[in-house]
Amino acid sequence: MEALSNYAPLILILLIFYFFILGPQIKRGRKEKKFLAEMKNGDHVITKSGMHGKISALNNKDNSCIIETQAGKIKFERSAISIEMSEKLNTAKK
Repeated sequence: MEALSNYAPLILILLIFYFFILGPQIKRGRKEKKFLAEMKNGDHVITKSGMHGKISALNNKDNSCIIETQAGKIKFERSAISIEMSEKLNTAKK
């Protein structure tokens, strides 16, 4: 019983670490994978650098997409798309 009480603070710190740091990170990763898998041609997106555009092509080989902007077409990595801003943009249009 004494050994358990010696390890209780360590176990408590690990639980707090999981719930406040690892848990939200895992949830965000799942959300990102779902968003990237559901992207399709014609979706309006915003990149992390602030470029607005519409997806004109998706390439699964190198995990990239071509975004059509007012200036022309630009190739981006899918990871460069801001999930939060793109979701806000698409929900505002509906």
